[in-house]
Amino acid sequence: MPQHELIALFRKKAEAVHAVVEVVAEWQGAFQRVVDLAGERGGGRITAPGLAPDRTEALGALCRERELDLVTENVREQGDGFILGLTAIDWGIAETGTLVLDAASEDLRLATMLPDIHAALLPARRIKAAAGDLRAEIEGMAGSPPGYLTFITGASRTADIERELTIGVHGPSELRIFIITGDNA
Repeated sequence: MPQHELIALFRKKAEAVHAVVEVVAEWQGAFQRVVDLAGERGGGRITAPGLAPDRTEALGALCRERELDLVTENVREQGDGFILGLTAIDWGIAETGTLVLDAASEDLRLATMLPDIHAALLPARRIKAAAGDLRAEIEGMAGSPPGYLTFITGASRTADIERELTIGVHGPSELRIFIITGDNA
């Protein structure tokens, strides 16, 4: 399946479970959108563990401009109060709109669970059509202890026995996915 079709299918399926999906050309554009989003929500603190050093610096510069506090490690010790958690996603599954993240790092897990908003950065080249297309990659990630693969499909949701749906009880109430299409993604 061509990349533009994978992106379209992933977007359709992710939006069906109430994720907000944007396509951006480069990492810097995604960082700008994340910082803008945090600013629109009143500012505060962002956690973004696990990014490459040059990307952490680029995000940090934007956060300083907007007077946002950026936390990249020791998330548990920093307490709560994060408006947004930012993660670089390992894989996307188009057929379900699912994100796959190797979250062996506790900081990464907390970034996907503690804040009100989880912003996920997904390189377009890392979207596969179906879960089965990721078998070798998933086995490789799960095979190196300690393993902790996270599969995220939509914002946190739960329902009671009467099927009353509630969003954000066990994690972020909002999932924002930024698909990065550029060559260096």
